[in-house]
Amino acid sequence: MDATIGKFFDSVSGIFSGAASGSADEFPLCDTDIISGCEKELAEAQKGQDEGHKKECIMRLSWALVHSKIPADIQRGIAMLEASVVSDTSPMKLREKLYLLAVGYYRSDDFSRSRDFIERCLEVEPEWRQAQTLKKIIEDRIVKDGVIGVGIAVTAVGVVAGIAVALLRKG
Repeated sequence: MDATIGKFFDSVSGIFSGAASGSADEFPLCDTDIISGCEKELAEAQKGQDEGHKKECIMRLSWALVHSKIPADIQRGIAMLEASVVSDTSPMKLREKLYLLAVGYYRSDDFSRSRDFIERCLEVEPEWRQAQTLKKIIEDRIVKDGVIGVGIAVTAVGVVAGIAVALLRKG
């Protein structure tokens, strides 16, 4: 019986070690130099009168931020995108912003919000393969996290049951 419980705990710990190694996501990453360059570009654009150029710079900076290695940068990118998505009337720009929001939330481990944004993106552009691929990645991650959650619950029940059995045998 102890060997069976040991194998069970080994299999559960295998799930957790797999989850930890799966945290490196499939997206390109931006370093701080790229982000700094985008910030400088935006600062220069804000001095000028060309609103189109400013919006392009904001978009590039937002892209760089949601692809950053630093969680605070990802949150900054999400905030910038959420602030600008409301005023966008161009379907092409809207789909890009919704996609980037989905990436940002995915990289922040908020998979349900990520799924919401990618579904909105696919409403704008249903045939966009990049968005369809991201939706699959998000859904796979949600399923994987659900399996891990079930594993945790089963482990907790197993530990409680094991302790109860041990106490009953001693008593």
